[in-house]
Amino acid sequence: MSDTEYDISWGAESEPQETADTLTAVDNSRDKKHQQAQAKLIAEQVTAAVEEATPGLHKIPDPVEPAGEGALTDEEKKRYQECQDGVDLGNKAWFIQGKALDTIATGKLFRDTPHKLEPERNYRTIEEWAPLEKGISVGKCSKLRAAWEIGEVLAARDYPVNPGQVREIVPVKNAYGLNAAVAVYVLVADSDGADKVTAERLRETVKMLPGNLELDQDEDVDVLAKTIQGELVGEQPPAPRAIPPAVTRAVDKRAIALADVLNRPRIPRSEVQLHLMQAFADPEDPTVYEAILERMKKAEKEAKKASRKALE
Repeated sequence: MSDTEYDISWGAESEPQETADTLTAVDNSRDKKHQQAQAKLIAEQVTAAVEEATPGLHKIPDPVEPAGEGALTDEEKKRYQECQDGVDLGNKAWFIQGKALDTIATGKLFRDTPHKLEPERNYRTIEEWAPLEKGISVGKCSKLRAAWEIGEVLAARDYPVNPGQVREIVPVKNAYGLNAAVAVYVLVADSDGADKVTAERLRETVKMLPGNLELDQDEDVDVLAKTIQGELVGEQPPAPRAIPPAVTRAVDKRAIALADVLNRPRIPRSEVQLHLMQAFADPEDPTVYEAILERMKKAEKEAKKASRKALE
């Protein structure tokens, strides 16, 4: 048998470049498998997170008879909480739907969608589109579009609002602006308790508003609530210090810049005010409180200095 018949080359005798290429290929394969495993894990985690956050009928327990006459079992308590979460979701879903409808209507986003009954043309109005495409009546569509902003602001203030309640204060929004409508709700909630607010109570309050009522649409919600309360009981609260127009314009410009950063069409001044107050009251982060304190100290110092100068 000749040496050339069975020419076996061992690793030590292989060419250096061939060995390096082989090791590189092995490393690349391992890296690729590791990346694939990581990508699969991330995809599974994302899917699980989406599933957890996505509302659905499958998350609501099926109706069953009570486990007994007495206190709820641990399983019943869990099912009770899950059902309450479903009810709360329904109370919020209406103004999410209203905002979606309003966005579609305002931007005429239906304009290149073929009409379901007349496919030779596209939809021209939201009144055509909503009933045929989503089964939402024209009346309901209008009510949802008119009320969603109020619902959004009240939800941000943690009020358990529902569409029946908001419908009663939409006329206030139409007449005096968003903040005034929210102020009416806040007034009733503060008087009766947030858990006792009803559509009837709001309707009665709106009917009591005087016909010659004058309100500043850009005024703070809580100030407006006190103003309205004063009108209802015949007592006017002390006039708040007016915000200089220059400051108002500067706030509006900052709100526009904020909306750009957050990729939103606009941010109402009332929302900026709410976040500002929350930041001011935050016990864990005194940054805003300290900044305002310093500005107020500086303002008082300058006022005293001006007063002394005037007396000289």
